[in-house]
Amino acid sequence: MAEDSNSEKAVEKESKSNPGSSEDALVVKPKKKKAKAKGKAKPQHEGKEKTHRKMKTPKEESMDFEDNGDRSSQVNVKEEPEEDQDFVPKGKGKKRKRKADNTDGPPSTSEAPLPKKKKKKVAEEGQGNSATAKKKKIKEKKEKVIKEEGGRSVSTKKKKTKEEIEATRALKIKKKEEEEKQRWRWWEEEKYEDGVKWKFLEHKGPYFPPKYQSLPDDVKFYYNGKPVKLSLPAEEVALFFAQMLDHEYTTKEVFRDNFFRDWRKEMTLEERQLIMDLNKCDFGELHAFHKQKVEARKNLSKEEKLVNKEANQKIVDEYGYCVLDHHRERIGNFKIEPPGLFRGRGDHPKQGMLKKRIQPEDVIINCSKESRIPEPPAGHSWKEVRHDNTVTWLASWTENVQGSCKYVMLNANSKLKGEKDWEKYEVARKLKTCVDAIRAQYQEDLKSKQMGTRQRAVALYFIDKLALRAGNEKEEGETADTVGCCSLRVEHITLHDTLDGQKCVVEFDFLGKDCIRYYNKVPVNKRVFKNLKLFMENKQEGDDLFDRLSTQVLNKHLSSLMPGLTAKVFRTYNASITLQQQLKELSNMKDNVAEKLLSYNRANRAVAILCNHQRAPPKTFEQSMANLQSKIDSRKEQLDLAKKELKQAKKEAKGSSDNKLLMVVEKKKKAVQRCEEQLLKMEVQATDREENKQIALSTSKLNYLDPRISVAWCKNMEVPLDKIYNKTLRDKFAWAIDMTELDFVF
Repeated sequence: MAEDSNSEKAVEKESKSNPGSSEDALVVKPKKKKAKAKGKAKPQHEGKEKTHRKMKTPKEESMDFEDNGDRSSQVNVKEEPEEDQDFVPKGKGKKRKRKADNTDGPPSTSEAPLPKKKKKKVAEEGQGNSATAKKKKIKEKKEKVIKEEGGRSVSTKKKKTKEEIEATRALKIKKKEEEEKQRWRWWEEEKYEDGVKWKFLEHKGPYFPPKYQSLPDDVKFYYNGKPVKLSLPAEEVALFFAQMLDHEYTTKEVFRDNFFRDWRKEMTLEERQLIMDLNKCDFGELHAFHKQKVEARKNLSKEEKLVNKEANQKIVDEYGYCVLDHHRERIGNFKIEPPGLFRGRGDHPKQGMLKKRIQPEDVIINCSKESRIPEPPAGHSWKEVRHDNTVTWLASWTENVQGSCKYVMLNANSKLKGEKDWEKYEVARKLKTCVDAIRAQYQEDLKSKQMGTRQRAVALYFIDKLALRAGNEKEEGETADTVGCCSLRVEHITLHDTLDGQKCVVEFDFLGKDCIRYYNKVPVNKRVFKNLKLFMENKQEGDDLFDRLSTQVLNKHLSSLMPGLTAKVFRTYNASITLQQQLKELSNMKDNVAEKLLSYNRANRAVAILCNHQRAPPKTFEQSMANLQSKIDSRKEQLDLAKKELKQAKKEAKGSSDNKLLMVVEKKKKAVQRCEEQLLKMEVQATDREENKQIALSTSKLNYLDPRISVAWCKNMEVPLDKIYNKTLRDKFAWAIDMTELDFVF
């Protein structure tokens, strides 16, 4: 995301045009005075210290700085607002004080502070901190880039003319039109026969991460207070842990135990005999080295960043695209994940385990027989090369932590992904035609004499009414203790005959997919409640609730009711139908765009709650809300002022036929209206943020909501589609955007 304003770019250009570094731009020349001997030792940096200790007039200050051959380097003390002594770093809302100078530099100015509204602009000389000095200088220029002209501050930022603005807009429209022309409109072509995904596929294979480079000699690992030179494999894994020292993961016992066990496997025999206790390990210098590298990357010059960007683009151009049925398609995840420590979500029992480096010998390649087979890295070979056009993956391998298969797939906006999405939503739409019959069937099955049939009926009731995932069977200890509907245990539910004034209440409490907790109290059908009591009889807490049911058995039954129907289709159907119903109830054509968007997000939130799509509140949430509230308060003050000015203008124009006065009134009316609109927009935004701080709206939008519902709503409510879908989603759902009419109903 480009965050720099035009003024910031101008500043960067200006700062680069000044010769020399920021260190030699300004030179402090202390006045020569005789030292007063009072029995105290002479300070190490007495000359510089005295420039801070003695108050000077602005004239004296100006004389104390050398021109250094550049008139722009002369600094005069200016009167500036008190709050300018703080600065807001880029991308942060919270203010923080400027850091104190280095210990070997001048001491604090607290001995003789300047007046409140006066501030010196001093660049440090020879402090070995050129990056900091440069940042300060650029920051100061960004805060005020002005010229003094006749006592008025005039911004040097060049405003775009109407012609330039129109030209920019026309260029964007032209670019968009070209993208649309180049888009493969696969949805207008005939489909292949069942099972066939493609007829030609060619690619370069996955991109492997670079080899590990050993640490510099001056960066040491310590054990029990003594430096230890680790072997290369052990050093690499130690660095993985050091990189995470700022994270709470490294404080968790499970994470630490898993890491230490896997780390010892990478050690030599001598290292294993020496390093026996993780608590005696000191990763401090490794952590500092990592932080230094991160900071160095942040402080790269514009030219260096451009070089890196071009290098990355070359990798994308070579490995990030494939040829699918003679069309160039973007690959999604063409880079193989580098080795590291497994984190997982929630309290995953395998967190901290080592994710090993994937080698070409672990990778299976899939492409056409007539295509050019991808070349493996020098000295390596592929595990296998396949030519299977019934699958959509380009490469696959098995990762070591959970033993799951990983795939290189096409991008979300590709034909293969789009076809899969379209088919998924069409199956969910078909369910609408027979869902009443299926519901009547499972309601009848609740009375069945067969225990297995009753369990299947109760499970279907939960999947339908609560949008629970079906759940898959797992080997014991293989992954986290996550469950779905079919794998619920007795301990996961509590039955209440009455609770909070409601009868037959089931209290759910279990870990779902990705270790996200599902907690809900739901009143249920009386027959369902009785069956649950029956299922729990003579069972321990760890026993299966549905001991005569599995996901496979459930899905087999569903497919007999409707071709292609699975438990997952219920989740997609209920999510989409809920969105459509909520939009119908909440939307109002008379609302402005901001209010319509609030209605859409509320409908989306109802789906997210149904599907249990939670998230932790963002770390910056409180600060961003405080910043937004500050803007709202400021806008309210502007509105009050605009109303007063309007009142005064009306008073002056009362009974007058002067066109100028009447024009002023109209102008003030528009100003009030503009302030009111902006204030409403901000207040709606604040409400929206507060309501969604713990709800993940994007998950359902991406995976469960038929995009044609949203597209039709935008067209009917006259809301720009880019207010609902970002560019990534617009590309992903290009098929839906193109084919959806105003009268679409899910």
